[in-house]
Amino acid sequence: MDRPASSQADRLLLDAKKAILQEQHHRFQDLQREERWDDAWKQLHVTLTCAADLLKDSVCLLEKVVAQKKQLPPSSSSPSEPPRSF
Repeated sequence: MDRPASSQADRLLLDAKKAILQEQHHRFQDLQREERWDDAWKQLHVTLTCAADLLKDSVCLLEKVVAQKKQLPPSSSSPSEPPRSF
C-alpha cells in the first residue's frame, strides 16, 4: 500500500529529527566521558529539547493517522453479520 506524500514527508521529518537526537545524545556522552561537566550539562538541555521535539511530532503524527483511520469506511472484508444459510 502506497503512503500519501504528506505521510512520507512526515516520516522523513521524524527520521531526520531522530538522527539529530542521536547525534546530540552522542555529544552529551562524549562530554561526560571527557568529564567536561559544565559543557555536558548544557548539552543535556539541548539533547532533552531534541527529544521533546521528536516526541511532540511523533504524537502529532500518530493523532493524525488515528483521525484518518476513523474517517475511513469500515472494511468490506469483515462483514457485520455472518452469512445466512437457508
